Parts: sequence; structure tokens; C-alpha cells
Amino acid sequence: MEKSCTMLIHFDKGTPAIANEIKEALEGNDVPAKVDAMKKAIMLLLNGETLPQLFITIVRYVLPSEDHTIQKLLLLYLEIIEKTDAKGRVLPEMILICQNLRNNLQHPNEYIRGVTLRFLCRLNETEIIEPLIPSVLQNLAHRHPYIRRNAILAVMSIYKLPQGEQLLVDAPEMIEKVLSTEQDQSAKRNAFLMLFTCDQDRAINYLLTNVDRVPEWGELLQMVVLELIRKVCRTNRGEKGKYIKIIISLLNAPSTAVIYECASTLVSLSSAPTAIRAAANTYCQLLLSQSDNNVKLIVLDRLNELKSSHREIMVDLIMDVLRALSSPNLDIRRKTLDIVLELITPRNINEVVLMLKKEVVKTQGGELEKNGEYRQMLIQAIHSCAIKFPEVASTVVHLLMDFLGDSNIASAIDVIVFVREIIEMNPRLRVSIITRLLDNFYQIRAARVCTCALWIIGEYCQSLSEVESGIATIKQCLGDLPFFSVSEEGEDTDSTKKAPQPNSITVSSRRPAILADGTYATQSAASETAFSPPTIVQGTLTSGNLRSLLLTGDFFLGAVVACTLTKLILRLEEVQSSQVEVNKASTQALLIMISMLQLGQSSVLPHPIDNDSHDRIVLCIRLLCNTGDEIRKIWLQSCRQSFVKMLSEKHLRETEELKAKAQVSHAQPDDLIDFYHLKSRKGMSQLELEDEVQDDLKRATGEFIKDGDDANKLNRILQLTGFSDPVYAEAYVTVHHYDIVLDVTVINRTKETLQNLCLELATMGDLKLVERPQNYTLAPESSKQIKANIKVSSTETGVIFGNIVYETSNVLERTVVVLNDIHIDIMDYISPAVCTDAAFRTMWAEFEWENKVSMPCPFDAIVVMFFVVYISFLLDLVPATYSFPNLYKVFSCGKYGNDDMFADILLNGLTRLLCFNHHLCAAMQVAVNTVIQDEKEFLDHIIKSTNMKCLTAPSALDGECGFLAANLYAKSVFGEDALVNVSIEKQIDDKLSGYIRIRSKTQGIALSLGDKITLKQKGGS
Repeated sequence: MEKSCTMLIHFDKGTPAIANEIKEALEGNDVPAKVDAMKKAIMLLLNGETLPQLFITIVRYVLPSEDHTIQKLLLLYLEIIEKTDAKGRVLPEMILICQNLRNNLQHPNEYIRGVTLRFLCRLNETEIIEPLIPSVLQNLAHRHPYIRRNAILAVMSIYKLPQGEQLLVDAPEMIEKVLSTEQDQSAKRNAFLMLFTCDQDRAINYLLTNVDRVPEWGELLQMVVLELIRKVCRTNRGEKGKYIKIIISLLNAPSTAVIYECASTLVSLSSAPTAIRAAANTYCQLLLSQSDNNVKLIVLDRLNELKSSHREIMVDLIMDVLRALSSPNLDIRRKTLDIVLELITPRNINEVVLMLKKEVVKTQGGELEKNGEYRQMLIQAIHSCAIKFPEVASTVVHLLMDFLGDSNIASAIDVIVFVREIIEMNPRLRVSIITRLLDNFYQIRAARVCTCALWIIGEYCQSLSEVESGIATIKQCLGDLPFFSVSEEGEDTDSTKKAPQPNSITVSSRRPAILADGTYATQSAASETAFSPPTIVQGTLTSGNLRSLLLTGDFFLGAVVACTLTKLILRLEEVQSSQVEVNKASTQALLIMISMLQLGQSSVLPHPIDNDSHDRIVLCIRLLCNTGDEIRKIWLQSCRQSFVKMLSEKHLRETEELKAKAQVSHAQPDDLIDFYHLKSRKGMSQLELEDEVQDDLKRATGEFIKDGDDANKLNRILQLTGFSDPVYAEAYVTVHHYDIVLDVTVINRTKETLQNLCLELATMGDLKLVERPQNYTLAPESSKQIKANIKVSSTETGVIFGNIVYETSNVLERTVVVLNDIHIDIMDYISPAVCTDAAFRTMWAEFEWENKVSMPCPFDAIVVMFFVVYISFLLDLVPATYSFPNLYKVFSCGKYGNDDMFADILLNGLTRLLCFNHHLCAAMQVAVNTVIQDEKEFLDHIIKSTNMKCLTAPSALDGECGFLAANLYAKSVFGEDALVNVSIEKQIDDKLSGYIRIRSKTQGIALSLGDKITLKQKGGS
């Protein structure tokens, strides 16, 4: 059996010391050499060496030394050597050290006395301690506090020994007397701790006797008092009223550690509004007064817990919490905003938004390097406020629109997404937002912000003046046509090498992009472009942002420009009475589109226009040349309707989540109802009365009842051995995030006594056994509970295996019973979580570990699935997922099947998808089947099996399309992200086929989830 160790010292095994060298050094008179030799001996003993020959040498040459360092090392040596034989009896030579210890306890030097008393605290051998007790007790009255405080600890340690109560019969009484006269704060703390540990009633009596003096006690003693209160109130909740008064009085203590512990104790013991408000105020004070960021983060975690259980109290403190934004740390600011956004009410929304606006203005200063990221967080917070309370949108939207040209692209994207949502939800703000957007459009620097702004202009410019202003703004930002001269194209071979390039940053790639439903599309245009103020480009004059972005090769933006111009021209036909003006505007728009096609097909730019953008611009040209009512309806109404539907779905999901969080447990029909109004209030303070009321309410609503998981406990019991084995064992597994507790019940089914019975465990995966269980002796037909702790370091399916080893009196050899393996399920570590579509796609692109579970699938089904995404992309239906059912019906009935324009697009898309499919299949595949025949039922089964959250909107899953694509997301307790994409299709024989892709930053969670899905996805009984 492994023995306990009271100290740990690093040991360099490369140069081990030799016992003979150590012995020679100890026998010499050189003090530094003796010190070095003692250190080497201690390290060898700690690392498994026995060195029995050194003991007598140390007794002869080290014991008499007066050097303090040598005496300290001697005590460490005596602490770690074996003092008993195999039968547990003290070795005879240990008597030699008793006299030395007694002399040390009476030594004139305080340090020698103190370290010897500390040594006795770690001594368990009664035979050595017993003759030293009188000397220990004498030190309780020593003049020096260092000796008194260590003497008290020594008395406590001796009293806690198995025979301690016989060795020190009246120890609690002696310590109580010491406590009443002691002046040193550390000694008082140790004395009170001894009473708390060994005689709790005396400690409580002393506390209640001196209750008025508690605020005057030292910090260390106050911390022990709080620990005592927690222990007493957990065992006897009826008496907590009188202790809560003590906690309230300590809230004004000068020590921040005491204040924090007081607040935590109040929250854990009481639900009275007065107590919770006092604790919350204390947390807010600590949040503002402490400079350590770690302390701030811990306090914010406590406030977050209070927000969940006592929201109505936290609402009143929202402005105090917001003051934490003064910290420059982004993690603190992020947590603060997360807490505040859930505490917003109609009463405080104006104050909160005003504070956030001030913080946004501060970020324009540019003193801090992370101002852009902080501004993005503030914009997202204001966005959430405006969505919950639309009346405040008018006060912030115009301020935020000044940041459309922000150099932080993510921040600018958040602004434009916010504007897009506000302009739909607040019709009265549309005119002012459109006017401001057109005025600020030239400031926009990022391509993605431009595309969203153009979509807003195309959808919400309704009046004649707005449409004309929209067309004029786009023309002004595009500059003069054409985009290049013919002479430049002819001289391209030389000029492109010498001519200065536009001052821009372009990330160009042909990698696949992830669409909103989790499917893929090829993206060959610039995926993200930002540029400095425009410069002269190959013979053209300095011009607007759209022109500069186009000249970097961003033809996806060019396609969006074409679609926006098409929408504006179609709307101009409705609001402009003069056909001449309409024709003039249409001609100018066609000229712009043709110029973009010429630019894309020329050799001026590094790469030509991609097929998607080319087809989209050609589609716009054909529509302007030949417009029908059906096409006009699609372009001017369908897109906006899809966006409105997306917003309503989003708000509906958020409302349902809030309702689910608000649900609380209810009392059973036959539970006792306690009318607190009829109780006697005699002798109860207002705080005690409030606490009683809150306890009654909790009891009535079932919050005190924790027995609902009894059925789940039975499911967690695992049988480790068979019924015919001589030893039966079963384990109850409890997973506490970062550690696993195995509660193993072992039953001796034989008629013999089992000796040295040991549970030997080993782990596989990222699991680590904390300590080995000790040996036990098991009587015939008796049982024993053995606990084992296992630490978890990552989200990965682990395995615990082992055996039970024991000895019997009749058999010389040890008997081994092999245990069944315990598989730790990944579902214990992950929980459903929510993230935005943009964040999901970003993580999907970044994460390197992918695990793909494939289902037998004909290739044409995949082509059809990607086709619908592709066509919806061409028709500018935003977002694409909301057009699946409609488009499927359109193409299945052949409404546009004979149109040459659509035939060209379909043929082009089919060719590109055939080429693209090769990339999709380059992943690990595990062939599986399922008996489930309904797509949505299969998706629900996967969600339930993996404990994940479906991010895809319900409307995107509606309809009978024969296929389904959905994104799932979960987060582990270690902060790891798990992403799953389900793409399935129903075959002619009603069987499901397709792919389930899993991605994560680490390999373990991807493989574990893949194994889980492989086991569970078959479904059925």
C-alpha cells in the first residue's frame, strides 16, 4: 500500500548521491557539508530509498548539533523515515529520538521549540508522543506567540489521533481557557479551530458568548467563524437566523477576503431579500475596489449566479455592475455585458443604453490597442437592447452608423447587421436610416459591409427620391466608366509588372465556403477586403469605395451591385411616371453591368471573374431587358419576405428559450402547506422572518426537493463482477465536470475473511487516478464502500478498468477478480449551446479535426441538394435556407425548366458541383444505416443522442423536400466547441442517406462524438 506523504521535493535522478558519501559528510565537522548531506538523504528517502545504515550515524553526529538548519533538516528526516515495523509496532531505536525531542521542546531558542511542535503535528505514533505531552502542554503558556500557536496545533493533532482522547482527556477545556486569555490573533485562530474541529459545541458556545466582539477579531479568526457557521447551518437549518446576524455584521470588516466569504455564505444559507441584496452590494463593491483581474472575474461569476436565482434584486444593481466596464480587460468587459443584457427592463433600458453609447464614443480615442474588439462587443450589446426594446433604437442607430467605415471589419459588420434588423422592425425609422446610409456609404471600407448595405438600399428605397439617390450613390462610388482602357489591356504584359497596385488588403481563395444551412459553395472571389483611402489605379482617377474594391478582384461585390441596381430600376418603373427617365436609368445600369463583365474577362486583374458572379450579372442584364410580372414579384417581394420570416423565427426561438428558463419545479399535490402568517413572530428579527418566508416559498415550489434524480441514479449503477464471483462489486459513477467519483460497493460472498483486499484501477484516455484506494479486511458476507477519485483533463471518451485483489488465510497466493470496464460517456461533458451562423461558419473553416459518418447515398441526390442552395444564391433569396421548399416545388413542376437562361445556369452549376464533390468525399467514412425513414425524426433522434442544440431555424426544416441539412452545436465544460452538420436525403425506397460531419478544435471530441453517433443513429427499438 502506498503511504501518505507530507512533503514533495524535486529530485534530479541524473546524479544520485551515494550512501557512503552522505555518511562521511555527516560524520565530519563541516556544517555546510552536513546540511548538504542531510538534504541528499531526505531526497533519496522521498524517492524510495531506505538507507537504514544512516539512522545511527544521524543519531550520533547530527542529533547533538546546535545549528538551526541542521535541526530543521533532522526533523524533516525523522518525519519521513519508517518508524514502525511490518506489524505496526514502533521500532526500538525510535526511543533514541524521544529525549532529543523533549530537549527541543524545552530549548531556550523559540525557533527550535516551534519547529519541533510543528513536527509533532505530523507524528502519528502514540508511543513516541505520549512521553512528550507534558512538555507540549507547558508550551501553551509560553511568553512567545509563535510557540503558543504551534503548541495549540500540536494539541489538536494529538487529540485527533485514534487514542488522542485518552492521551489528552481535558484538551478542549484547556484550549477554551487559552482562547479566553489569548491576545495573539494567530494563536486565537488556532485555538478556535481546535474547538471547531474537536468540540463543536464549545466553539458555538464561545462564539455566541462573544457575538458582539466578532467584528473586532482578526481576519484569520473571522474566516474560521464563517466556516463554523456554514457547517452548523448545513446540519441544522432551523438555527441559521441567529448566525446570519453575525454574517451581516462582518460585511463591514476591513478584510476583503472576509467580506467575500461573508457574501458567499449569505447566498448559500439564506434567500431573504435583505440578505441577498447585502451580498450583491458586497460583490459590486469588490468588483470596483479590487485591481486584480482574476478577482474581478471570480466576483462576476458570483454575480452571474445571483442573476439566475435572484434576478429581481440584481436588476436594481445593474448600473453598479456596468461600472466594471472601466476595466481594460476584455474578458471582464465581456462577462459584464453578458450579465447586464439579461437584467434589462423597461425601467433601466434608457440608462443602460446611455452608458453603452458613452463607452462607444470613448473607443474612438484609440488609446488602447483592443478598442476595435471592445467596440464590436458594445455594438452587439446595443443591438440586443434595441431588439428587446425597439423604442430605444432611434437613439442609437444613427450613432452606430458612423462606424460603418470602422477599420475593425467585424465591428462594421455588426453595425450593418444591426441596421438591417432595425430598419425592418421600425418602419418609422426607415427614411432617416436610408438617408443616413446613403450619406455614409462612401465611408464603408469592407466588402462584406458593402454587400449588406447594398441589400438594404435595394430593399428599402421605396420613394422616388430614395430610389434616385440610391442609384446616384452607387454610380458615384463606382466612378467613371469603363473600369480600364483598351490600351491598358493591350500593354498589360509590361504595365502590370510596373504599375502600382491598389493600396488594399485582399484575401483571395478558391476554398469552399459554408452556407447558412451548413452546405458548401465555391468561393473564388475575395473573401474579405479592406482598403486604405483610394489611390490612382492604372490611368483612372481617384474614385469611390466600390470601384476600389472591384479593382481588387472582388466580383461577388460586383454581382451584388448588379442585383441592387436591378431592384432599384424595377422599383423606379413603379414610382417614376416618365418612361424616358426609367429608360435612361436602365441604360446606365446595363452599362455598369457590362463594364463589370468586361473587367472580369480582361487580363488587367490577377484572376478572372468567377462563374457564380458572371452568371448573376448576366441574369440581371437579361431581367432588365425583358421583365415579367412573375420575375418582378420574386425580386421585389420574395427576398424581403424571407428576411421577415427569418427575423420572426429568431424572435420566436428566443421567446421559447426564455419561457423554458422561467419554468420552475412545482410541489406535489400532497405536500404540506405552511402558512407563515400564522407562525409566532416572537423574538424574530425582520431578517429572520424574511428568511423563513423565503424557505417556505422554496419548499412550496419544490426547490428543496432534490430526490427527482433517484431514477437516474439507478441508471448510473454499473455491475463490475458476476454474481458467481467470490467478490461482488458494483459502482455508482458521479461526474462532476472536472472529476469523476467512483463509489464502489464490494461484497464478500464467501465464508472466509478476505485480507488485504484492494481495488486496483487504471485509466485510458485523458483520465488520471488521483490516489490508489487503501487495503481493507473484509469479514465473511460483509460489504465495504470504496471511493476513488479520477481527474478529467479533456472532453474525450475514457475507459476505467481494473481488478480486485485479495488474500485468504488458506491460500498463499493472491486472488484476482477482473472487473468490467467502465466507459465514461462524452455526454457527461457537453451541453447544448448557441452561437451565430457567422461564428459557426468561422469555426467550421478554422477547425482542423473532422470526422465524417457517411450513409449510403446516390450521387445525384447530393447534386440536387447543392443545386437548391446554388439557385437560391443566384436568385438573391436571403437567407438561402428559407427558400428550399419553394424552389424545390418550382423546379419540380418545371415552371422555368424550358427557359434558356435557367438552363445555362443549371448546366454551369452542375459542372461546378461535379468538380466540387471530389473535395467533399475526402474524409474518413464509416458506413452506417438507420431504420428511421423520416428526415426530421432522424434529426431529432441525433439531437437527443448527442445532447446538442440545433441552430438551423425550424422554418428551414419545414416542407417535404426529400432532403434536410441542419447545423448542431454544443460546448464542453472545458470550453471546447463541438460542431455537427447533418445532411441527409430520402431515397426512392424511403431509406435515408447522406452525411453527418463533426468538427472540433481537438481530435478527442470529434472522434468521441463520431463513435456516439455511430452507436446511436440506427434508431428503432
